[in-house]
Amino acid sequence: MTQPHDTGYKLLFSDPIIVRDLVQGFIDDAWLAQLDFSTLERVNVQYVTQDMRQREDDVVWRVKSGERWLYLYLLIEFQSSVDRFMALRMMVYVGLLYQDLISQKQLGPDGLLPPVLPVVLYNGETRWRAPTTLAALLPKVPAFLAPLQPQMQYVLIDEGAYPASALSALPKNLVAAIFKLEQPQHPAEIQRILAEVLEATKGPEYVQVRRIIALWIRAALNRNRRYPIPLPELDDLQELSVMLSQRIEEWAKAYMATGEEKGLEKGLEQGLLKGEARMLGRLLSRRFGELPAWVEQRLNEATEAQLAAWSDAVLDAQSLTAVFAEPPASH
Repeated sequence: MTQPHDTGYKLLFSDPIIVRDLVQGFIDDAWLAQLDFSTLERVNVQYVTQDMRQREDDVVWRVKSGERWLYLYLLIEFQSSVDRFMALRMMVYVGLLYQDLISQKQLGPDGLLPPVLPVVLYNGETRWRAPTTLAALLPKVPAFLAPLQPQMQYVLIDEGAYPASALSALPKNLVAAIFKLEQPQHPAEIQRILAEVLEATKGPEYVQVRRIIALWIRAALNRNRRYPIPLPELDDLQELSVMLSQRIEEWAKAYMATGEEKGLEKGLEQGLLKGEARMLGRLLSRRFGELPAWVEQRLNEATEAQLAAWSDAVLDAQSLTAVFAEPPASH
């Protein structure tokens, strides 16, 4: 089943500016850097795998190199574990792409198939260790057989493998900013990265990509592993930045009110919990009407894990007691 995270990434890499920044910033090749990225076109491919499943995760673009098209086959992986046989899968997918291009008569002027740049973009928490070549999955064979074996290699972009210093070396690269925001950043650092994105997308040509990035950032902040930041639905990057600033101010005030001496981080965490509790309270009110005192008390005293569990339950539960999974104590 496609997850919202998957859909967000597909939306991101359905924009030519994002695809350009991915290639120019994360594939180190002088020839690729000189391609005319103003010719980038999204390709609608229609093919199914051997088990008759439609390929839905792939994003295919083409860009001109002289008079010939180069196809950028972008496979976005969202699996929790590394796939040892990814090179084999890539060979199959590229073969299906070629079959589709032949059926659509999308060959070069000389009747040859276009070159394909296969890219695997991986965003799992563990580092990718699978071979990037099919040869590494095959045994040694006699010299006669060696050239007859299938050849396949793909470019791996493992976003979690890039240190912060490498991503910071690409200040105007939108993909670098996206990779940084995927990491569990401190709220103040998130605000700084967002300011970089605003600065890099000032021109009128960035109107569409600003909207796409705003939608993705909101979702990314909500699932931030260390500081989840719930925000209302916004598709304006500037409004999102203002809203984030307001939230950080609320957290800072919450810290000052506690009188704790354990640092701002403690105050931020408490402010985040209060913000999540308020948002959950609004959702509960919309579903079940005015909240009784026992619900307000439980929200005010809730831990991060409890709030997460109740937020998951609120959509399907038929009553307030069902949300909290146990009958309330009498008050």
